[in-house]
Amino acid sequence: MARRALRKALLGAAAAVFALGSASAFAWSGHGTAYTSRGVYNGAHSGSCGGGSCSHAGGVAGPYGGFASNTGTLTRTAPGQFSNSGTATGRYGNSVQHSGDTSCAGGSCSHNGTLSGPDGKTATTSGDVTRTAPGQYSSSGSITGSNGNTVDHSASTNCAGSTCARSGTVAGQNDNSVYHSGTATRVAPGVVTTSTSVTGTQGHTVTSSGTVVTGGVVVAGGTTTGTTVVVAPKPVVVAPPPATVIVPPPVVYVPPKPVVVTAPPVYVAPPVVLAPPPPPPVVYVAPRPVYVAPRAAVWVPGHWIGRVWVPAHWA
Repeated sequence: MARRALRKALLGAAAAVFALGSASAFAWSGHGTAYTSRGVYNGAHSGSCGGGSCSHAGGVAGPYGGFASNTGTLTRTAPGQFSNSGTATGRYGNSVQHSGDTSCAGGSCSHNGTLSGPDGKTATTSGDVTRTAPGQYSSSGSITGSNGNTVDHSASTNCAGSTCARSGTVAGQNDNSVYHSGTATRVAPGVVTTSTSVTGTQGHTVTSSGTVVTGGVVVAGGTTTGTTVVVAPKPVVVAPPPATVIVPPPVVYVPPKPVVVTAPPVYVAPPVVLAPPPPPPVVYVAPRPVYVAPRAAVWVPGHWIGRVWVPAHWA
């Protein structure tokens, strides 16, 4: 199903090319295959330019029957002014409409765009590309989603001789970043070799390489095959070859026999009861007798103390 849908996308793209007829000044088509840890992905695309406008259509078929497509048009509205629009459809049939405008002047191009999803949510994009020196370019931009989160991206390109090298960074929320780099080298007239490397937020790196021959056949190499590009007024649609699927024999897991381990008897000592010692014998200590001798009575005759007369008394 996915391969038939991919072929249908190629035929639709070719029909868009043929619709331009003799007005087309440039047309192309191609296909490629990517071998990843998640399976094989087949892609195809085609497009054409004429009368100040370029159109393209393409699709990708996944290893589990999923299919995604993308179509779009770019039109020159004035000197240095361009507008674009298109539709991207995912594997579940959900579509996203995208449109934007680009303005170029003084060695710099600025772009602003909008993406609208099936549920009414929108995202906005913006970016700039500037020629900083002969063969030197820098770019930057941002994408703001419907939830307000923003992803920033920046890159630089350096072209010297027959090779162009590009590297960049995509920075998301929570300091998560993706790094990408790549090169394209012209090794012969009409023959270009490419290589790319992408490192994700978890530190995993995916590399790919290939050779593109205009008017010829792709010589694949590395992890991902290259893309066939045919320059002709009427492109030849090439369906991707069927992927070879190797089904490994089922692995039957036989659990080992359970091992029963009998624990040795545990000796539990009887509890030790500590009886309190008998109370000490009660010893009665009689108080020591204290003899207080009576005082002898003394007769004190009457007498004067100052001007006070004290009568006689016993003391």
